[in-house]
Amino acid sequence: MLLKLCLLALFGIAMAHLEGVVVVYLRKALGMLDSESNKESLEKLTRQYLGIEMTREAATIIMLVVIAYLVGDSWLEKGIYFLWTFAFWDLFYYLSLYILIKWPPTFKTIDVLFLIPVPWIAPVWFPIGVSSLTIITIAILYLLQII
Repeated sequence: MLLKLCLLALFGIAMAHLEGVVVVYLRKALGMLDSESNKESLEKLTRQYLGIEMTREAATIIMLVVIAYLVGDSWLEKGIYFLWTFAFWDLFYYLSLYILIKWPPTFKTIDVLFLIPVPWIAPVWFPIGVSSLTIITIAILYLLQII
C-alpha cells in the first residue's frame, strides 16, 4: 500500500502542476492580473467558456476516480486512494500556482473551488486545510495499520 500511496501522491502532484499551468494560461488569455481573485474570472468567462471550464473540472474528477478505481482492491481502498490523490492534487495545485505566478497572494484570497453543480467560492485556506487534514489523517491511519 505504501508504494501505491507514494505513486498516487506523485500522480496528484503532476496533475496539479498541469492544471496550474492551464489556469495560468487561461488567466493570461482572459487578461486577468496575477493578483486577481479567481472569483473575478467568473465575470470574464462567457457562457461558452464557462461550459468548457466545467468539462475540464469534470474530466479532472473522472481522472481521479478512474485512477483510484484501478489501483484499489476494495471499495474502502478505492475511496482512500481517491481522497489521498485528490488531496495531493488540490494542495499542490495551489503550490504550483504560487510558484508560477505568486497566486494566491494570501490564504485569505477568495477562489472558485469548483463550478459543478454551482460555483463553490471560499478562501484558499479552506481547501488547503481540508487537503492537509486528509493527507495527515490517511498517513496516520496507515502508520497505525488501520488501513
